[in-house]
Amino acid sequence: MRGRSHKAPEEASVDLTPMLDVVFILLIFFIVTSTFIQEEAIGLEPPPPPSPDQNQDQQQQAILVYVGEDNLITVNGRYTELAGVRANMERLRAENPDSALIIQAHPRAKTGTIVKIRDEAYNAKMTRVNIVQSEE
Repeated sequence: MRGRSHKAPEEASVDLTPMLDVVFILLIFFIVTSTFIQEEAIGLEPPPPPSPDQNQDQQQQAILVYVGEDNLITVNGRYTELAGVRANMERLRAENPDSALIIQAHPRAKTGTIVKIRDEAYNAKMTRVNIVQSEE
């Protein structure tokens, strides 16, 4: 057995180049086929000013919901809890069906409270809802 030489078996190696090619092709495919949704923000436009030819008697009263610094809620000057806001809005809207709703919030009021009031307004079928920031 002199003529035989023993060679050590070659180590097996895995070529990762084809796998990387496939990963990059999939990445490009998903980037090209993805759709990007633009989120809608809450409308913060104040109500338009009344035209000069309207009288004060003909102007419609707005429902004013004020959220204070300590998150106390008043609806047209009457203190209420968050659970009673919708009932007050519906009562005032029954008196004046075309009235708009203005949510006036203190700068330090919690955003969650303001959003809940806005949601209650939409649940009460209020069509014109505006959010404004009060001055300190």
